[in-house]
Amino acid sequence: MSEYSEAEKYPASGFTQPDGKPAYLFSSDNHLTVQRHFNWMRDYGIDGVWLQHFVVDLPGGPSQDRYPSRMRVIDHVREAAKKTGRVWALAYDISGSSEDRIYQTIATDWKKMVDDKIIQDPNYIHEGGLPVVQIWGFYHQQKSTPMSAQLANKLIEFFQTPSPYSAFLVAGGDWNWRKNPDKEWRQFLARFRGYSPWNVGNYSIDTNKVTHASMGYWEEDFKECQQRGTLWIPVIYPGFSWDNLRQQKPGTSTLARREGRFLWEQFYELARLKADSVCVAMFDEVDEGTAIFKVSDTPPKEAHFQNLEGLPSDWYLRLVGEGTKMLRGQRPLSAELPFPIPKKPLR
Repeated sequence: MSEYSEAEKYPASGFTQPDGKPAYLFSSDNHLTVQRHFNWMRDYGIDGVWLQHFVVDLPGGPSQDRYPSRMRVIDHVREAAKKTGRVWALAYDISGSSEDRIYQTIATDWKKMVDDKIIQDPNYIHEGGLPVVQIWGFYHQQKSTPMSAQLANKLIEFFQTPSPYSAFLVAGGDWNWRKNPDKEWRQFLARFRGYSPWNVGNYSIDTNKVTHASMGYWEEDFKECQQRGTLWIPVIYPGFSWDNLRQQKPGTSTLARREGRFLWEQFYELARLKADSVCVAMFDEVDEGTAIFKVSDTPPKEAHFQNLEGLPSDWYLRLVGEGTKMLRGQRPLSAELPFPIPKKPLR
């Protein structure tokens, strides 16, 4: 929090820094903070963001009291994107929703976005002349993301039938989507204009007991999407942990970042495949240990937290910027980290 202004700091009750000073948190409901985060994106070469829009937070949902905050954040994102030349697009997340209200809630909200000209924002991402929108949560028979072939086809018809509300529809969900045993699911998944396989938590362990993100399915994914004319947007991630989120013993769910090597291996493989789109999960999701933005390497002492292994606070922003260059052919293809790991101070 050292770079944040006093107006952006919110006390984290019950937590103190190692030096005894109070610990603070930020809020994306503060326009100064959203601007700061977009400044970092600009400074480190990150093009833009999927802005998660949780269906449970929309009018009529169980958490609709958060809707005003959601709309304020959209306003902050629009302004920050304009000032920094970044882009953005909505990603509707159906986690925790009930299947019977997903279609109507998303359709109503999207119509409002279009009618209120929010989607006409010059920094809103378009593809093929259409605004891009993602719906995340395509998992077969999973209660937390209720989805059926009937509901999926209804959403596809809404977004892909020519109308003022037409969009370039991207699905986000299961990394194993091509091998879904349900024929109806395979059929509707082939109808999307884009697919983004969620790879977070999908990993393998080599003979030396080193953890790597699973990437073996990428080549066939990419080929099939190219053959169909589907935009493939693979998800990569720097590491993972939800020990605190799930109240687990420290280290139970941790996928070690390995000083950035875990992430860089994924950039290398995508560059080798000549992929031109990627989603990095995530910019600011601290609770699952996937954040790439600047964080402190000296977290509060009252609990166990993942840290940066003694690396600079901007280490992962730098890696993502250099990985983006490699995907674009602006730096040589290399499996080695783009810069040396700095010497760490003795503690």
